[in-house]
Parts: sequence; structure tokens; C-alpha cells
Amino acid sequence: MNSFACYRMPYAEEYVRVEQLDGEPCRLASAMDLEGREGFVFAPFVVTDDCPLLLIRPDRVTCVKVMKDEGRRMKDDGKGMKDDGRGMKDEGRRMKEDESMFNLQSSTFNVQRSMHDRAVYHQCFEMFHHELQEGRFRKIVLARQSKDEIEDDIDAEQLFLRACQSYPRMFVALVSTRESGTWLMATPEVLLQDAGGLYSTMALAGTMVLRGRHLKFDTPLQTADGGIRWSDKNIEEQRLVATYIYERLESLALNIEEQGPRTVRAGNLAHLRSDFRFTLREGKGVGAVLEALHPTPAVCGIPKGEAMDFILANESAPRRYYSGYCGPLNLAVEAQDERSTSLFVSLRCMQMDGRTCMLHAGGGLLKESSEQLEWDETEAKMQTMRNLY
Repeated sequence: MNSFACYRMPYAEEYVRVEQLDGEPCRLASAMDLEGREGFVFAPFVVTDDCPLLLIRPDRVTCVKVMKDEGRRMKDDGKGMKDDGRGMKDEGRRMKEDESMFNLQSSTFNVQRSMHDRAVYHQCFEMFHHELQEGRFRKIVLARQSKDEIEDDIDAEQLFLRACQSYPRMFVALVSTRESGTWLMATPEVLLQDAGGLYSTMALAGTMVLRGRHLKFDTPLQTADGGIRWSDKNIEEQRLVATYIYERLESLALNIEEQGPRTVRAGNLAHLRSDFRFTLREGKGVGAVLEALHPTPAVCGIPKGEAMDFILANESAPRRYYSGYCGPLNLAVEAQDERSTSLFVSLRCMQMDGRTCMLHAGGGLLKESSEQLEWDETEAKMQTMRNLY
């Protein structure tokens, strides 16, 4: 199979398809090897032999208009047809009975799966939270995965188009290679963008599930009455991420400007976000910035090295490409005057294979964290992908 990536920038009306027409994507040892290259980057949480940093060669790059969703596939091909005889009525009754049995079996399976996932998460939370209470970490991110079996074979490109329609504020990407498998994500978090030598990144942390009247976004932290009120835990978590990013940029960048935090929307969730803009010091490039920033405390922890080691040793499943990063690197696209680099953290994502969707989500833990609230946060994040099928 040919390697390809489809991506839609936030608020864009077109998506871009990048195809490598032969061979395998280039395997790179680190972000430093991205210097001077072009293509679509697909990087894991941590680079290993089994999970390499991949660069899809842009042999063919096309822009496609995002069309309205034609609608979901009907579960019953006969739905809406008139019943012209008893035979059809009997067949319809049998199908309904079979469907009811399927739904009962599926529901039982989902309950069992959820109970198992919850028990595993409980064990991991206690282990991670203990380290916070002991003072080993100021923050650490605990991730989990959940496997969904769906009724029909997955049409990955159709799910990508649904995500484009459902999540206009997010960067939506579908990536498929022989080495990585097929992944879909809808992520709100910029890792690094380059606009003609003016670079930007963000600190995105703190999560709240949106409720009915919380309709105002992109407002200052001190919102007016009726706006979102953030807990001390969420505010502290976001401040830790923002401080880390500023400190990591100081040795690489000039003219660092920080704006925020403000409340932003991502699907059915709200986050706290601070934006950074800067230029690079002479001799510094994209690779050096990526090496310094990734993984940020938004997906890892503080201190970074110790938190990463603990995560790799103790999380219940490998993250693979979840909480890595992806996006176009020095890519020339139709109707654009300049080459574009826009790399996003791979969040709200799942790996697809046949009828199986492996969903990934995580949340930042502090001493004050509540296990049930953190579990609920991961469920809300996974729902971003579940809404598509």
C-alpha cells in the first residue's frame, strides 16, 4: 500500500492529501534529522525501532474541497422501504429480533470492557498519584487506551471527512503507512508553526466538559458572569506547562511573546491556552525546537526525563503515535505562496484496523487530582472519536 496523509487545518474549507507513490516513508532517528527536509511528519511519543519517526515523501500533493457529509451508512439496507407483504413483515421482525440480540451482546461486551478498563486505570492512577504525593513529580500525565469493535469495516477516509465537518476548530489528520498502521486524530494543540520565520507554539492544559450555557470561548481567563470558571487545579496545571515552554525556548529563541491564558473550545471540551510567538537565534532550526519542546508537560510531566521514564515503565499500554506529533514540514501546497510547517500534538486519536478502533486519551495529574474526575476526562476525550462512528 502507498503511504499517505490527509490533513485539514483549523477552519479551512479544503484538506490536503500527501501521497508517497512508492517505497516506505523515511525513518528518522530524531527530530534533528528533520532539518532541511520536506513532507508529512508522523512522530511517536518516543522513537523506538518498532515505532519510528516517519516522513512521508510528498510525491503528489493535492487540495480537495471539504464537502458536506452525505450521511452515515444505514445499518439496515431496507430501511424506509414499504412492506408489501407478510413475507417482508416476517423478515423485518426477524431482523429486528436479531438486531436486538446483537445490541444486547454488544452492550454486555461494552460493559465488561469498560469495567476492565476502569480497573486497570484505578491501579495506574494509584501508582502515579503516589509518586506525586511523594514529591517525585510536580505533574505527570496518565494515558490509557480502549478498544472498540464496530459493526462494519471502517472507511477511514469517510471518518476523516466526518471529523472535518464535526470539528472545524481542530487540526484533523488521517495517516496511513505500513509501519505505523492507520491513525485518525482531531487535535487542538499546536507544537510548532512557522510563518515566514515567525514561529509559534502553545501551552494547552486544563480540561472541562462543556455544558449547555458555556458558549463563549476565546475569552480571557477572568471571564464575565456566565463564562467558564476554572478550578485552581486546572489553572496550576496550565501554568506549569506555560512556564516549561517559556524556559525551554529561552536558549533557542529571541523576542518571545506570551499571550493568555484564555479559554478555547475543542469539540465538547474546553481548555486553557497560552500562545507563544518568537524568532529563532542564529544557527537554530525546527529540529532543535522540537527536541527541546517534545514531549511537553501537557502530555508528559515535570521533570521531563524522569516523568517520561516512569510513563514508559508503568502505563498500561504503549502510546505509540498517541501524544507524538504530526503535520506538514516545509510543504508546498497549491495556491500558497510559501512552504508551510504546521506540526500538531497527536491528541484525540485512534488507530484503525478492520473493525477495530483503538482509542487513546490521557490527562494531567497533580497532587490535587481526583481519580473519578480524571477518568471522566479521558472518557470525554475518547468520545471525540466515538462520535464519528
